[in-house]
Amino acid sequence: MKPRESAGGLERNRARWGWAFVAPGLVFFSIFSFYPMLNAIWTSFFNKRLLSLKAPKFIGLQNYQRVLMSEDFWNSARATATFTVGVFVPLFFLSLLFATLITSMKRGKRLAQAALYSPAVLSSVVAALIWLLMLDPRGLANQFVNWVGSTPGIDHRWLSDGWMVQVSTMIVYVWKYLGYFTILFITGIGKIPDSVNEAALMDGAGPFRRFFSITLPLLRPTTVLVSVMILIQCMKTFSTQYLFTQSGAPLAPVNVITLNIYNTAMRDLNIGKASVMSTLLFLLMLGLTWIQLRVSKKDEAEL
Repeated sequence: MKPRESAGGLERNRARWGWAFVAPGLVFFSIFSFYPMLNAIWTSFFNKRLLSLKAPKFIGLQNYQRVLMSEDFWNSARATATFTVGVFVPLFFLSLLFATLITSMKRGKRLAQAALYSPAVLSSVVAALIWLLMLDPRGLANQFVNWVGSTPGIDHRWLSDGWMVQVSTMIVYVWKYLGYFTILFITGIGKIPDSVNEAALMDGAGPFRRFFSITLPLLRPTTVLVSVMILIQCMKTFSTQYLFTQSGAPLAPVNVITLNIYNTAMRDLNIGKASVMSTLLFLLMLGLTWIQLRVSKKDEAEL
């Protein structure tokens, strides 16, 4: 057998084994992710009721017209945008700040990472239930704010005031995911060669100059990854808003698109309209992610 033929057979054998290992993941993704997405897009063109025995009626773009002309949908879009901005900004900058502080520590790095990451281990439902207890009028949140502001006995209405319930949901998400994204930033900072920082230190650069001139530019791939992940995580939020509203919080301020989809499908039994909102949310997330990636590539090309 010729060496070239032997090498070709070995490559084909590796390719077969590669497909064999990848196939279960592709099948799982196709059944539980790709097919539901296509089915939701298809269903959005039909007047389909959840418990109706009648065959779905094709109505074209009427569901899209009804949703886009609905004040309830645009309120959900506003609530989703408010939540996304209110979580994205502090979560991104705080995780970057904590990552920088932890990497500069000489001792206790592992302990600090474990303590910060521990809330991320909890499910979203458990995290929301914990904060429901803390945000109760007799809970720790009121006690802490009243202790700081020397205002004993004041109820700050974390779960009853429209503005405060928005802030409450943002606090839950920042608390839960801060450690997760901090670890991602720590990993990115750890990949920066020590020789670069040592050379800057020898040139007399201070810590702030090294951070903004060396660490931050070299951390660009990680910042893009983190920003995209935070954006997606914020736009698909559901559990916290659902549990808060089920506990008596006002619906309108936190009626994000995912919660509106759930209520439209399960309460109003209108699968067609729910599929429209799901499709629009998917397209919005896809578009914003594409814009972020394009902007990051443009910045890299300019460097």
